[in-house]
Amino acid sequence: MTQPDLDLAPIGNCSISALIDRRGRYVWACAPRVDGDPVFSALMDGNDPEHGFWDIELEGLKHISQAYIRNTPVVRTVLTAEDGASVEVIDFCPRHPKHSRTYRPLAFGRIVRPLEGSPRIKVRLRPSADWGARAAERTNGSNHIRYLCTDVVLRLTTDCPVSHILNERTFRLEKAHAFFLGPDEGYDQDVGPGVQAVLDRTVAYWQDWVRKLYLPLDYQEAVIRAAITLKLCAYEETGAIVAALTTSVPEFPESSRNWDYRYCWIRDAYYV
Repeated sequence: MTQPDLDLAPIGNCSISALIDRRGRYVWACAPRVDGDPVFSALMDGNDPEHGFWDIELEGLKHISQAYIRNTPVVRTVLTAEDGASVEVIDFCPRHPKHSRTYRPLAFGRIVRPLEGSPRIKVRLRPSADWGARAAERTNGSNHIRYLCTDVVLRLTTDCPVSHILNERTFRLEKAHAFFLGPDEGYDQDVGPGVQAVLDRTVAYWQDWVRKLYLPLDYQEAVIRAAITLKLCAYEETGAIVAALTTSVPEFPESSRNWDYRYCWIRDAYYV
């Protein structure tokens, strides 16, 4: 097994989290909580897993750039092909005020839009079950796909043709497509505008949260990113702060120190 890419970008909403690699691929996420069975487990399977990931594959890929939207845990990945065609992939977990509460569902939002040329892409969504031992079973309707994972059933609602995803068919991306992978329930609005609105509210929430931080004069960008990362390690329902979002990742190559860090160490939480 080849060593997986550990240059990862966390996203989350204090209920659920995920790790996105440099290719814009979901490689780690657990459900229904951070200490649950992984629905994306490719992080544990090297660089060529059969399942446990969600990626957008661009035909003729040549270059990748990735960054967070400023002062948020929302990841923007740009894939560029050899002919100059490019696509933008936005990944986030919804979190924003709603009805005097904080909306933080067990859900992942993704928006894919063309930037230049006529990009051809393939959507590969392959959740895992039983700690990555097998691919999750699936059923589908006209505009959604259900994935039967170990502890949860996830439903993908999208305005992209479902057959493209089921058959992993390469197609020309001519407009933006939205994907909402969340609870097994109907999506009560138009998917495209709905996911975009949730993204806008999520970005606004985090940027407002950052404005309330007490920041030093120096290293503000690093302090802000550290604060957001610590916030993503918090489980809002109990207030616990997990040591990390992963398990079974050695602290350094050949190390036996590969604990399950998805729990709260009182010492660590005290310092946070």
